[in-house]
Amino acid sequence: MELIKNGGWLSKGKLYFDDEAGRAGFKSATGLDPDSAKKAGKDATIAWSILSDHNTSGDDSHLKIKFDKITSHDITYVGIIQTARASGLKEFPIPYVLTNCHNSLCAVGGTINEDDHFFGLSCAEKFGGIYVPPHLAVIHQYAREMLAGCGRMILGSDSHTRYGALGTMAVGEGGGELAKQLLGKTYDVARPDVVAVYLTGKPSYGVGPQDVALALIAATFDNGFVKNKVMEFVGPGVAGLSADFRIGIDVMTTETTCLSSIWSTDSKIAEWFDIHGRSEEYKELAPGENAYYDSIICLDLSEIRPMIAMPFHPSKAYPIADVKADLSRYISECEQRAKVSFGDKIEYSLKDNIIDGKLFVDQGIIAGCAGGGYENICDAADILYGADTGNGRFSLSIYPASQPIYMELVRNGRAADLLAAGAVIKTAFCGPCFGAGDTPANNAFSIRHSTRNFPNREGSKVQNGQVASVALMDARSIAATAANKGFLTGADELEGIDFSRPKYFFDGSIYKKRVLDAWGKPSPEKEIKFGPNIKDWPEMQELKDDLIVKCVSEIHDPVTTTDELIPSGETSSYRSNPLGLAEFTLSRKDPEYVGEAKKVRELSKAYSAKKGDVSLDASVAEEFDRVIKQLNDAQVNFVPENTSIGSTIYAVKPGDGSAREQAASCQKVLGAWANIAKEYATKRYRSNLINWGMLPFLYDGDEVKKGDYIYIPGIRKAVEEKQSEITACVVKPGGISKITLRLGELTDDERQIILDGCLINYYKH
Repeated sequence: MELIKNGGWLSKGKLYFDDEAGRAGFKSATGLDPDSAKKAGKDATIAWSILSDHNTSGDDSHLKIKFDKITSHDITYVGIIQTARASGLKEFPIPYVLTNCHNSLCAVGGTINEDDHFFGLSCAEKFGGIYVPPHLAVIHQYAREMLAGCGRMILGSDSHTRYGALGTMAVGEGGGELAKQLLGKTYDVARPDVVAVYLTGKPSYGVGPQDVALALIAATFDNGFVKNKVMEFVGPGVAGLSADFRIGIDVMTTETTCLSSIWSTDSKIAEWFDIHGRSEEYKELAPGENAYYDSIICLDLSEIRPMIAMPFHPSKAYPIADVKADLSRYISECEQRAKVSFGDKIEYSLKDNIIDGKLFVDQGIIAGCAGGGYENICDAADILYGADTGNGRFSLSIYPASQPIYMELVRNGRAADLLAAGAVIKTAFCGPCFGAGDTPANNAFSIRHSTRNFPNREGSKVQNGQVASVALMDARSIAATAANKGFLTGADELEGIDFSRPKYFFDGSIYKKRVLDAWGKPSPEKEIKFGPNIKDWPEMQELKDDLIVKCVSEIHDPVTTTDELIPSGETSSYRSNPLGLAEFTLSRKDPEYVGEAKKVRELSKAYSAKKGDVSLDASVAEEFDRVIKQLNDAQVNFVPENTSIGSTIYAVKPGDGSAREQAASCQKVLGAWANIAKEYATKRYRSNLINWGMLPFLYDGDEVKKGDYIYIPGIRKAVEEKQSEITACVVKPGGISKITLRLGELTDDERQIILDGCLINYYKH
């Protein structure tokens, strides 16, 4: 794999890099001046043809996108609809699909989860939506089967909203962005760079889509090569990949931190739409003549080998053969990463899983939007035909991504083959991906064809002394490991496997019988069903003239995931209860955070209430009096009644991973007014902060520490006047120092949202 930063042209199927030799070759082949050909070339990408069709701004640099459709699942749609209702929602203006694939087990929290489902069903009836009951499909498989179309754009409140292989530009964002679409507003973004992923060659024996995806992630995550950009898959290698194979690569592009993805389409994609009864949604997509890409990735598919992403990130991916050849090295690296994430809170080691020089795996999972596809499961069944997974610790669970896939596996006998080998087949469910299903035992090691393997994700509760670790692998190598009774095995090590690739027959009758499709047929008279756990958002205040925040958590990990900001798993039952969920904020990373943030929240209430209405902890009052005295002594004019008071966190690079808005909203509910970071891992997390009225400060120094107060005089004016740099005072017990904060690029609407205190207030105004 080669990463070409300077970019280049794609002309008649040939690449010309934007260097001296490439420019000369391009000019010779086309007769065009390279510089003048760049603008037209940038407009000739597939990505721009779709973006421009959906842009309403009239400005090619600053886009205002209106999507064709939106989709959410059952740990996001309650908050989104509640936000939109508070902002004046009357009916859904575009098709909105509410799937139930995250809290679908309804096994924890009493009636909480099914109450959320009844809420979703009643909202689909009232506002004119599409409701997919639990166990029928995971969010992204339903979108592929029923929503995607060539040239379309879909916005989803899940980070793995990626349907590029089917010709659909899809974006995963926090709930605030979906609320905007429900209110007829736009998705505002600067025109993104487009990166060509130029595929050549064909996958080798035993290599699956997850192997290709992990190799891409390993090559691009750490260096930010595609961060907030669009990946466009082109080249002769595309034609050799099945639709399912392309989908399997595409869904994992989220882990590169790209904004979206798109692929050239051909007869195999046309056939996919034919099979699913939606032939009218197909059209050929290809780059225009002399398309110019801002950068290029050249990927020879034949060079990819079966891969494993070791704990604790999809980017820590290596050939399985390399890991097996040098186990001690790779295990040691995992343990060092655990030290960074967990510190001394827990003993973490995988050495007990090394048996006779081989790595033993406790659990295998093939599931969800990445692993639960038809072709993945059929290939796994061929590998396991006549095999035996054993009666020891190792277990194998398989979750088809939709009920139609499950039905076809039953009809063609592949389900029987898997069951006969010792696998367990379960219904469509996203739980194994985020720690709510098949959570491993303490210190267990699980291999999964799913999307993520972050620390603190798969059921780990470090504060209780529990930890588990997950590695990502392709379904074929997981099946090979299962056939080897749990000892790590790459699919390329097998011999004589005949991958039969049975034709897929889609039966959508189950959807017709069970899915409520009320799009375009709202029933305003219907009452929304509220369970006792479903709560409205608390009232939030607008930003005052000045701001003072206390840093109540300091995180120095290279990357902080949204799973660490607000844990997944069992906490998901409280996603409809802002105050209840907030109690879990940073609970696995910094258990002191909630208590410290609440103290600052009470401080803010005390200064905004009538004297005596709010009692304040004496130590908190004494500390704040000291801060005010220090500011006054330094002749810094501090006027409490003109100052917003809140908390902040400092993190090096927060927000990798899930699109969940709760990673930001929980901080806001606890009184936060800002984050301070060297950079933000994803656009979606930064957008979540903004939509909840939080200032996304950038700061390159190391002056801010836990316990410090940061006073920013004139912050409201600075936001209004679009100041690029803002001077702040850091107040420590030993003195005051000045630092420079930056806000980065903000649209006019985003600035107003921050000034108003949150998206809900913005729409009220």
